[in-house]
Amino acid sequence: MKFINYLESIAGVAIFPMISLFIFFTFFTLLILYVIKADKGHITELENMPLDKEGNL
Repeated sequence: MKFINYLESIAGVAIFPMISLFIFFTFFTLLILYVIKADKGHITELENMPLDKEGNL
């Protein structure tokens, strides 16, 4: 029996791809909004963390 046959036997299985798409779209939309609205000084500080020789966390 193929995998698709198992999925067809589950009631309401069609909603799961829609939920996954909604979660994916919401997450990346919020991530883009965060990046756009983030303080540029904080972003610069994060960019320079790997190059910081003091090792402050």
